[in-house]
Amino acid sequence: MRNISDIIEAHLKMILEEAKHNHVEIKRSELADQFSCVPSQINYVINTRFTKELGYLVESKRGGGGYIRIQRAVENDQNILLDELISLIKPHVSQSVSEAVLTRLVEADFITLREAKLMKAAIDRETLRFKLPYRDEIRARILSAMLTTLKYHEDL
Repeated sequence: MRNISDIIEAHLKMILEEAKHNHVEIKRSELADQFSCVPSQINYVINTRFTKELGYLVESKRGGGGYIRIQRAVENDQNILLDELISLIKPHVSQSVSEAVLTRLVEADFITLREAKLMKAAIDRETLRFKLPYRDEIRARILSAMLTTLKYHEDL
């Protein structure tokens, strides 16, 4: 059985797919009422499942008429996407952020799931058995090199 965070995430993604303007505006309290949860649960879902690394822009307006706007970032050029991701991961990157980057590349049909699994294995904390912060720096260098290779792919 899926947890409430998964259900809220799926609902928001469905609304985003149906949106005409590639964004959705929601009221945190209304969504919390809809799912019988506290507003902080909505915050958690938005802060963890709709991040920049995953390709979302989130804007929040506080107050009585406040809202949260979630917009899916759309890159028309794959090189722009790769440049953005490279700048996000330098000079260091955590495992969770690097996995989000790979998820974004798979969702954008830029790499296959198999390629993502290979890349994940290369940058996994079990593979990179170094102490922090060196591990995150080495992970960033490896992932950056992979993304740069994707950007300038040529035959072997």
